[in-house]
Amino acid sequence: MMHRERFEIEYASIFKQFGYGTTIWSPLDSGLLTGKYNDGIPEGSRYHTNKEMMSSNIAALDTPEGKAKIDKVKQLTKVAESLGATTTHLALAWTLMNPNVSTCIVSVKSSLKEAFVAQIGNSADSSSELPSLNRLSTT
Repeated sequence: MMHRERFEIEYASIFKQFGYGTTIWSPLDSGLLTGKYNDGIPEGSRYHTNKEMMSSNIAALDTPEGKAKIDKVKQLTKVAESLGATTTHLALAWTLMNPNVSTCIVSVKSSLKEAFVAQIGNSADSSSELPSLNRLSTT
């Protein structure tokens, strides 16, 4: 959502001419689109625990461009909430709805995985649906 120019402008003719799809890497912008950095760097976050590796990302947050990104994420958070979703869900759905996206690579911490599993668990009672899912997914 934050880095669209190359994808939407430079590659548009390739998608149209050849019908190719693309792989989107880091659709959550290294966690920025989760909203967790809206009010600084929380303890235990990737930016906190990997300060050396993430130093350029951390420094970028203090620039005018970085602050503008955070403001955009705050606005996206309001949109997501109005839809009954999280900013994470909104960003992933937006990415996957693009007809030129064929693959989306996401690396998430266990807490986010647990949240997704909990949401699915609320939608499909695991005790009754898990056998069906297992049966349908067996080759």
